[in-house]
Amino acid sequence: MTRLLFIGAAALLAAGCDGERSPAPEHPPQTAPPWSDAWIVAEGTRYLDDPAFRRAALEASLTDPSNVYSATRLSAYGKQTQGWDALPVWSPRVAPVDAAMTGSLARGEPIAMPSSAKSLWTGTRPESFDDWAALGRAVFYLYPLRPEVQAAYALADPAVAESVGLAPLNDGTWPGVVAFEDVDGEAKIGITCALCHVSVEAGVAVEGRARRDFDYGRMRLAWHEGTGAPVTDDLAARMRSWGPGRADITQDDDEDPVAIVDLWDVRSLRHLTQAATLTHEHPAALAIRQETQILHANDERTRPPRELAFALAIYVYSLQTPPPTAAPSDASARGQAVFDDACAGCHEGPTGAGTPRPAKRIGTEPTLAFGKARGTGLYRPSPLIRVADAAPYLHDGSVGSLEALLGRERLEDDYQGPRGVGAVDGHRYGLGLEDDDRADLIAYLRTR
Repeated sequence: MTRLLFIGAAALLAAGCDGERSPAPEHPPQTAPPWSDAWIVAEGTRYLDDPAFRRAALEASLTDPSNVYSATRLSAYGKQTQGWDALPVWSPRVAPVDAAMTGSLARGEPIAMPSSAKSLWTGTRPESFDDWAALGRAVFYLYPLRPEVQAAYALADPAVAESVGLAPLNDGTWPGVVAFEDVDGEAKIGITCALCHVSVEAGVAVEGRARRDFDYGRMRLAWHEGTGAPVTDDLAARMRSWGPGRADITQDDDEDPVAIVDLWDVRSLRHLTQAATLTHEHPAALAIRQETQILHANDERTRPPRELAFALAIYVYSLQTPPPTAAPSDASARGQAVFDDACAGCHEGPTGAGTPRPAKRIGTEPTLAFGKARGTGLYRPSPLIRVADAAPYLHDGSVGSLEALLGRERLEDDYQGPRGVGAVDGHRYGLGLEDDDRADLIAYLRTR
């Protein structure tokens, strides 16, 4: 089965290559409060400069060291002179894709790098949080995860681009796609983090919001159909089943597509990914995730400068959550009391993403939680930040509205959800509420 990598979110300590956990260096004294801007910048030097700390941070971040995601990283990361550490560091010349470039693609012309193309890494580390975040924003938009001929094909035909959810900004650039010089020296079109985590609304970028109208599977299939490139019936069916805002990001043959998530208040999340694959107790956990995601997406040919991976993490931490969709009201005040009684036991804290819970107890579609790739046997309670416009709900995007999530109709065989007709079981919390309490709870959730 072809592996599809997508951009594309308390740990059990993993064993090192000698069967023992790598010792963590002593923590230098810090005066800034944990998770403050100054603390994050100061802690970055440990990730950037201390190989032993990077290895220990990796091990501490892996919730289940036995799954494929964890085992792959344990076998190759933090080896200093071996494994991924031995890969060449790569920061190619890059340029945004604009109207002139899409015109060239439409005419079938070779990709030409503009004179303005440049590498994102100058060799000089930023000093302030804001400067790190500015560099990370450039990485988010412009650092290529890998070449993507399917994206180039879509950009060459406006009808295809529109049909798969690709759209330009008012300035004519296309967030999530980039022109770059690949390791072989050829100019290519690649994809970046912004492909999934920038929503284009009336030509304006909403950075951090999931692009829920983007259909990655449809984009890949359009290329196969338009070029005649072979694809197996099974793989075509899988990609067709994803639909907008969802993709299979795992490294196994399990069919477990997940909904693209918003990047709001990631700094406060103590577990990353819907299956709580990573424990996020230090900024190094996110930086290592970014670093290894990039090198793995690029077929382990190169690795990014760690400064760019750390800058990307800081940019994600810097994203500002939009205001709630509704103002507080008498109904929302009553709904908060309902929430505190019926929901807060799992959806703890300011983000609502509480302690991961056994997937069998949650009862939703179990493949992701128990998959070989990133499975932990757990599901993380979904963050409830801007939850009113975060549909579709559940990890697989199978419920289309808050009303449906909290209504018993979705348990019926004729329920029409975002992924087709059929019952959506699990997460039965709140289904027994009286109608008035349910309405008040939804009013409260709209204020978060």
